[in-house]
Amino acid sequence: MNRIKVLVVDDSALIREVLSRTLGKDGDIVVVGTAEDPLDARTKVKDLNPDVVTLDIEMPNMNGLQFLDKLMRLHPLPVVMVSTLTTKGASETLLALELGAVDFVAKPNATLSGGLEAFGENLRQKVRAAANSDVKGRAMRAPAANVPVRTAAAPSGALIAIGASTGGVEAIRVVLSQMPPDCPPIVIAQHMPAGFTSRFAGRLDELTELKVVEAEDRLPLLPGHAYVARGDFHLRVERSSGQLKCRITQDDLTSGHRPSVDVLFESVAKTVGPMAVGAILTGMGRDGARGLKLMRDAGAYTVGQSQGSALVYGMPRVAFEEGAVIEQAPVEAIAARLASALTRLKSAA
Repeated sequence: MNRIKVLVVDDSALIREVLSRTLGKDGDIVVVGTAEDPLDARTKVKDLNPDVVTLDIEMPNMNGLQFLDKLMRLHPLPVVMVSTLTTKGASETLLALELGAVDFVAKPNATLSGGLEAFGENLRQKVRAAANSDVKGRAMRAPAANVPVRTAAAPSGALIAIGASTGGVEAIRVVLSQMPPDCPPIVIAQHMPAGFTSRFAGRLDELTELKVVEAEDRLPLLPGHAYVARGDFHLRVERSSGQLKCRITQDDLTSGHRPSVDVLFESVAKTVGPMAVGAILTGMGRDGARGLKLMRDAGAYTVGQSQGSALVYGMPRVAFEEGAVIEQAPVEAIAARLASALTRLKSAA
C-alpha cells in the first residue's frame, strides 16, 4: 500500500504531536516530518518530498499565508490549512484557499463539537482528498478569463442551485464572478463548518457583482442575490405565499454532511422543478448526485464541472456516471451554460 506522506507545519509542539498521532491512526497516512515554522518547512519539503502539507497560519519568521504563496508558485503541493475558529482565522483561511490551499480543518480545542475523534476523522478525510487532488494541474492552467455573462434573462420564478465541496470556494467564486446582477436567485451548498460560512458569503459579496449573504430561515429569494448555506445547517428552498424562500434546519446529516448538497437539490427539484438550473462542482464523495438527478428528472438543466478543471473530480464524476448532468463543462464556462439555459426558459415561457 502506498501510504500518503504528510509534513505537519505548526509552531505548537502540542499541536504537532496531536496532528501526527491523529493522522497515523488508520495506517494509510504517515507523518514523514514536522516543522515549527515556514523556514524549517521549506527545507523539509525539499528533503522529504511529502504528498500533503498541513499548515498553520500564525507562525514565527514567516506566516502561513506568505509561505503558502511561495510554495504554490515554486513547488505546488496539496496543502490542508489547520485554522482557528475566529473571525480573523476564517478570513485568513479563505485567503489561503484563494492562494491554492486544497481545504482546511478547524484546529481542535476544548469546545470542538464531537471532540478529538471527530476532528481526527475529518482531518484524515481532508488529507486523503488533498492527496488525490490536481494541485499541479491547477497551477499549470492559465487563469480563467473573467468574462461576465452580460445578462441572465430568465422568467420570474427561475432559480440557480450550486453545490460543491473540496475546491469549491474558488470554483464558486469563478462561477459567481461571471454571473450578471440581473440573474435569478442563487442558492449554494458548500461543505463548510459553522463559523466560516458567514465570512465566505462576505468574501463572495466583496468579489462579485451579486449581493451574497449567509442564508437565514424564511429569507425571501431575490434576483441578483446569492444565499450560502450556513455551516452545520441544511438549506432548503420552499414556496410560501407565492414566493421562494430559504428554510434552515438542523436535522440529521444527509450523505454525510450538513449542509448537504443533496438536501438542497432535492428541495429545488420539488419546489422549482423545470424552472431551475443546477451545477455540481469540485468535491470529494457523492453528495449532490442524487439530488441533481432529481432536478434533471424534474426538467431542470444540470451541468457538472469537467474533470480537467475540477480540483477533486469526485462529486461531479458520480453525478455524471449516474446520469444527473446533461453536460459537463470547465468551471470558467459554467456561468455561461447556466445563463444560456435560463435564456431558453425565457423563450419557452
